[in-house]
Order: sequence, then C-alpha cells, then structure tokens
Amino acid sequence: MDTGSWRLSLALAVVLVSTLTEAVFSQHMDDFIQAVKQVEDQDPGAAPAAVLKRLRRAAGLNDAFIQHFLGDAQDATGPEVEAGLSDYISKAVRHGVSKEAREGGVVLTSDGTTVALGPLLLGIEAGFLSKSSGRVRGLYQLTLAKDLGLSARHSPPLAQRLGPDGCWDSLTSPRVFTLLDALSPLTTAQVNGGMDGAVLGMEVSGKPSRGLKLSSFLTEYYCHQLDHKGLDGAPRLISRRRRENFRELVAPVVLVRQVVKSVELQRRMKGRSKMEAKEKKHLMDVVKDTMEKFVRTYMDCPPIIPRCMWGAEPYRGTPTNLTLPLSFLYIHHTHTPSQPCVTFQQCSADMRSMQRFHQDDRGWDDIGYSFVAGSDGYIYEGRGWCWRGAHTLGHNSIGYGVSFIGDYVTNLPSQHSMGLVRDQLASCAVGGGRLVPDFVLQGHRQVVNTSCPGDALYDEIQDWKHFGVRRRSKNILH
Repeated sequence: MDTGSWRLSLALAVVLVSTLTEAVFSQHMDDFIQAVKQVEDQDPGAAPAAVLKRLRRAAGLNDAFIQHFLGDAQDATGPEVEAGLSDYISKAVRHGVSKEAREGGVVLTSDGTTVALGPLLLGIEAGFLSKSSGRVRGLYQLTLAKDLGLSARHSPPLAQRLGPDGCWDSLTSPRVFTLLDALSPLTTAQVNGGMDGAVLGMEVSGKPSRGLKLSSFLTEYYCHQLDHKGLDGAPRLISRRRRENFRELVAPVVLVRQVVKSVELQRRMKGRSKMEAKEKKHLMDVVKDTMEKFVRTYMDCPPIIPRCMWGAEPYRGTPTNLTLPLSFLYIHHTHTPSQPCVTFQQCSADMRSMQRFHQDDRGWDDIGYSFVAGSDGYIYEGRGWCWRGAHTLGHNSIGYGVSFIGDYVTNLPSQHSMGLVRDQLASCAVGGGRLVPDFVLQGHRQVVNTSCPGDALYDEIQDWKHFGVRRRSKNILH
C-alpha cells in the first residue's frame, strides 16, 4: 500500500471510530459511565484523580479559574484519550445553552433527573486532591458558587424562578435537552450537577483512593436500585438524596461567602482592582437575594418531575388557571395503581395509566391530581401549581390535590414520600405564594363521600401540621 492510500485508510478509520462513538453513546449517564470506564481501561493502574484530569483535558475544562484550584489539565499523565471518545467526552461535558434553549453538557440519569457533568467532575476531582477529610479547597466555587455569582450579577435581574428544567427528545437514547422556560444563567441541571459534585467531592476527601474506580463510584451513586421500601431502605449516598445531602453539607450563609469569594477571585484574575467597600456590600446584598431564591427552589422545595418527562399527553381543551394563593391541600391515594412505585420508569408508567383513565374513561381534560408522590424520591407534576385540577369534587378551585401512588387502606406510603409532601411540598407552596400560610390540610373523605385516602393514610395525616376539619367557603363551584 502506498503512502497516500495508507493515510486515506487511516483517516477513514478515524472518522469511522468517531462516528461509531457518537452512535453508541447517548447523553445518558449510563453511557457516560461506560466512556469513563474506557478511559480507565486505557491506563488500568491510574488513580481516580488522574482519570478525572484526563477527562478534564479531553473536555477542555481548563480555564484559569479551574486551574487555580485543580492545576493544568495539560499536565495529565497517561495516554491520550482516543479521538472519537475524546469528542464524545467534550460534547457530554462542555456546558452551554443555545438561543433555541437547548442545553448541552448535561446527561439524563436513571432516576429521571438531568445533571450537568462539568461541576460534577470538578467537585469530585477537588475532593480526591484533598489531603484531609472534610476540607476541600475550591469545592463550592468549582461546583456552584461561580455559577451562582453569574446569576446574581445577571442583567436584567434574575427571574423569580431560578433554573429552568427541561425535556429530552428521548428517554431511551437521549441526545437533545430543551429547556421549558426562559433562559437563565443557572439551570436545574447545573444545580443538580453542582450539588452532586459538592456532596461526592466532600465524601471522597481525605480518603484513600487506591483500588477505587471512578466508573464504579458513579455507578453506585446514580444507578442504585431501590427495593419495595423505596428510599426508606436506601443508602445515604445516592443521587435521589442529593437535596437532603446537600442541605446537611452546607449552610446558605457559607454558600453566600463562597459566591462572593468566587467573584473576587475572577476580578483578580482579570487584573481588576479590589472591590471598594460599597461595591462589595452591594454584591453581598444581591447574592443574599439570589441565595434566598436558591434555597426556596432547591433546598426547601422537593424535586418535581415535569410532565414531559413522565410522558404526559396534552391537556384536552383550555386549562383554567387557579387564583392564588389557595387555602386547602387535599390528600389522596391512587388506590389503582395499588402498589408503590420505586423507579422512575414505573412511576412514569403509573402516571400515564392514570392520565389515560382520567381522560378516556372519565372524560376529564387531564390527569386530575395537582401532584403525585412516588416512592422513588420524587414528586410528579400533574396539573401543577397553576391549573385547576379535578381531584376533590366541589373544591378544585380552592385547593391542591396531592395523591400517593398506592393503596393505603392498611399500609402507609414510605416515610420519605410522606415527608416530601408533608414538609417540603407544603412549605414550597407557602414560600412560593401558592398556599396561604394558615392553609388547611384535609383527607379527600372529609369533603367527598369516599374512602380515599385509605384508612391507614387518613389516620396518619390527622397528626400532620395544618390538618383541620371541614371549613365551608363561599362560592365553591368546581
């Protein structure tokens, strides 16, 4: 074979490998973990920190801010990542949002949430570089503080609703993720990735990493299979618990300081002068305001799976908007499906089944409930915060209807799912101006002739805060 033919064959081989990599790997966490495993297999003895540095080099995460904490990715040891694999890693990790509201650098996880890989990997790398447990240099600045700083200084002022979530083009082979709401400097996927990076980075800090594989570590965190107990029987360190683990890890006041430090560091790197006292005070006030919204959205509120992610059919007709705030929260059980769901796939299938029944058999415009609680650690959006539901006859215009998937005549939902509704969803509704602070919580049977929400669950909610007897309201029409 002459030199020209050999070079042509080599070029075609490179193109073929790159194409195959794109075809095999989607924007799913399972596929990204397989890519990480391939990088590990190229250098079997490499420590996790070295693997993370090679991933960072392949992804191009190597600006001055990152280098300040983690060093230059070009100094990574070990073989170069193969071209096709490197292209995939770069596409999977490099974050950005297009004018068409498509968010890149994010992956779908098995539990139905979407995670930005950049802050996740940076946080873990910082943790592995730490010399002592519980002390990780740059942990919060690399995972969340820098992005929160951008949000705080964003002009026009940050929207009231932080971080839009979005929808994938496919749940089996996801490739395109499109945001649901107006563009924001900080998306829910970035927050998820930042929280995971902070939690996992702190977890590995100061601990020996000999024999530990990054791919196995990520698999344990993102792919844990729940049993019939749901999160009640699950280990602490899994992705479904990211919000509770993050709340335990860092206080908002600490995060505020880290955001300000992040802004100051970026100023120094650009050669700008130190902030004057008045300017720093203004920055602190803006950051505190942003942090209040962040805490309400991501630490007080439960994680909610949007309609598009569980495969909801469109609303039939035109929704009727609620007049907020409402005064009641009505508790239901689905009865059918009768068993708790413990996976995103099963909970989504249950949601679709209920919507079909409500729309096709009962002739309603949509699934009747406002929200539904699974036993997988998530709340599922039904008609949501703004649309009037069809859950509590005669009272749909004055309250939200929240149902637990399962039959709770003799048994209770998981403690975790009850906590999501009792503590977080209710608090979220009050904090967001959707429920009045002195709202009344009632079981379905208190206002309608029904056995719902089941004897066991009804006995349970009588001990919940805000539980009350029937209270008549004027002009209840729906």
